[in-house]
Amino acid sequence: MGRTFRIKVRMRRFRRQHPRIAFAIRSFMIFSATFGGAYGFVTGSRAPNSGYDPNAFAIGASFLFALACLGLATLSMRLRFVNKRMRKLAAHNDALIDRNWELKEAEERARNLFESQGDLIVLRDHQGRITFVNDAYCALAGQARRALVGTRFDFDVLEQGDSARESNGTRIHDQRISTPLGARWIAWREGFVRHDAGQPAELQSVGRDVTDRTETERALSDARDQADAANRAKSRFLAMASHEIRTPLNGIIGMGGLLLDTTLTPEQTTYARAVKTSGEALMTLIEELLDYSKIEAGKLDFDQRPFALSTLIEEITELLAPRAQAKKLEIAAYVDERLSLEVTGDAARLRQVLLNLAGNAIKFTATGGVALIVEPGIWPNEISFLVRDTGIGIAPEAQSRIFREFEQADDRIARTYGGTGLGLAISERIVKRMGGRITLESEPGKGSTFEVAIPLALSQGHAGQTTFPSPDLAGKSILLVAGGIEASLIARRLERWGAQTCLAADAAVAEALLPERSWHAVLIDRALGASITDRLGEVARAHATQRLVLLTPSSRHDKLSPAFTGFLVKPLRAASLAARLALTPDVPSPDLAPEPIEPAAVKTFFGGLSILVAEDNEINALLMRSLLTKLGHRVVIAVHGEAALESWLAANSAGTPYDLVLMDIQMPQLDGIEAAKRIRAHEAATGRHHTPILALTANTLVEDRYACFEAGMNGFLVKPLDREKLDEALAGLAASRQIAV
Repeated sequence: MGRTFRIKVRMRRFRRQHPRIAFAIRSFMIFSATFGGAYGFVTGSRAPNSGYDPNAFAIGASFLFALACLGLATLSMRLRFVNKRMRKLAAHNDALIDRNWELKEAEERARNLFESQGDLIVLRDHQGRITFVNDAYCALAGQARRALVGTRFDFDVLEQGDSARESNGTRIHDQRISTPLGARWIAWREGFVRHDAGQPAELQSVGRDVTDRTETERALSDARDQADAANRAKSRFLAMASHEIRTPLNGIIGMGGLLLDTTLTPEQTTYARAVKTSGEALMTLIEELLDYSKIEAGKLDFDQRPFALSTLIEEITELLAPRAQAKKLEIAAYVDERLSLEVTGDAARLRQVLLNLAGNAIKFTATGGVALIVEPGIWPNEISFLVRDTGIGIAPEAQSRIFREFEQADDRIARTYGGTGLGLAISERIVKRMGGRITLESEPGKGSTFEVAIPLALSQGHAGQTTFPSPDLAGKSILLVAGGIEASLIARRLERWGAQTCLAADAAVAEALLPERSWHAVLIDRALGASITDRLGEVARAHATQRLVLLTPSSRHDKLSPAFTGFLVKPLRAASLAARLALTPDVPSPDLAPEPIEPAAVKTFFGGLSILVAEDNEINALLMRSLLTKLGHRVVIAVHGEAALESWLAANSAGTPYDLVLMDIQMPQLDGIEAAKRIRAHEAATGRHHTPILALTANTLVEDRYACFEAGMNGFLVKPLDREKLDEALAGLAASRQIAV
């Protein structure tokens, strides 16, 4: 069967190749068969013994004619069917011709596209031989296409960059290659492609010249590294400069404070206070410069911890109160009761911003006062802090400029009030880093209002709790005889508590209002004058169950009229006001009763502490000795780390160990960090109880403080030393020692 099929195939191939010869052979065979059959039939019928019968002949001829007609009909139908198939084949052939032409066009376009591409394109077989390269590859290689195809040519790699692989298997990598045009960076994309079915896949590599981009990125990276190095060098320089400046400042401020504690003439007191004030101003400038350098270097860290919002605000107003009262200004705070008892955020940075804004408000206000108002913000968990003053105001054209570095409203203000112009710039950057915003509304001659809006989440432990229980003053009348900015805030708070508040700024008006009704309480500001206040207190005896006088800290210990049932100290704490109004009228609150003045001997700790001070600066050592001796402690001075370590070891060997070590960080021979490490190592080896070590440092960088804790120190005191903070630290240590005993 296979042989027959091969014969048929060969015959068909011969007919396709020689159609005329095949037609002649076919015609000759048909003619020969027809002629031979007709001739034999006629010859046979004319023979004498043929038995010719005309009727049979007619029947036979008719039968043969019928067969011939049937054959012709069958042939005609087949021809029609063949013609139909031929037309279909012709149409299909035309479509194939068109498709083939389109494919050739597409192939030509693709080839032209490949050739005109600026990217490098190369195909390699499984043996690494090149099967196709475009013109860009040939130009970069400096060779013709025919010289590259079939070879294993590749560029010399000078540097291999990072490599990655996509999810589809494509490999991406950068190479720095050597070319006749010089070294070039090429970004390659490599993947396997299959062009013909049944053929092995080829590796297609497409490369793009990214030399300019890579060199630019490397230049930017080098510039960034240099900038980071410069920032680090600047930070270290500022830290070193800060340390070198803080060390003598510690002596200036500390000695000035000690000098003011001695008996001086009025003129000497003035000079000593000027020295101390100048030192504190220089200290403020150093702090601003350090904060600015931290912000510039991106090293300003934020600590997210719960803190009491109302306590923070009231501490700020109390801290600034002496400065405001020295200028005969009022300062007051108002914290909305809808706010939570505790919130989560960086209390130290928030205090820094508010102290700067409120301090500026006091500086630029001559009459009136400053108010610090805290309310819910416009967004969830947002708190709005308003610092409002009645100062000189800021011109509209200067309101945006004052937030820039080293800028002030105008030169006249800079000459009159001083300052570096860094405070507001630092505050704005801190607020933005905390996710908030700071805005300003001001009118020249009428005052300014700075608003700081910061998102502060509720503390989980005190979510929904208000600052303090509010008193029930519904239906009760309270007369407030006071003027100024704090009086309006007190009246606002009393009204929120439900009281019917009447505010009178004039003593005569208040005296006329007293007989009109029965008052639950009368609050009288002593700023109206001592005699006026006492007279109003006497008049209010018959009309008010509680009679309270508002005092400043400086007048707190003045003799009060017996007409008053109690007093409150300005700036007023809301919790104190609530507690005072909730008390029985004639029973003074223990927390609000006048406190006796403590003699200096009360602050002397029982027995005192034995303290080793490691300080190489003679003036600072003298200052520490004087301060600690005044506080009743026994002091031993060591001038460097080696001497401190020897003194500590000798005291332990003698059985009289030190209660505390105050260790300066930067000292000759052996610094404070290494000395602390050796002390801790000796304690660990001998099993002795740890001696508390506090660092005396003029360095304010975070890494320096971490180094203190890593060395085993318990804390640090920043120079210039704050006498109150030193007193608090020693008091806590003395109390713990007495409890242990």
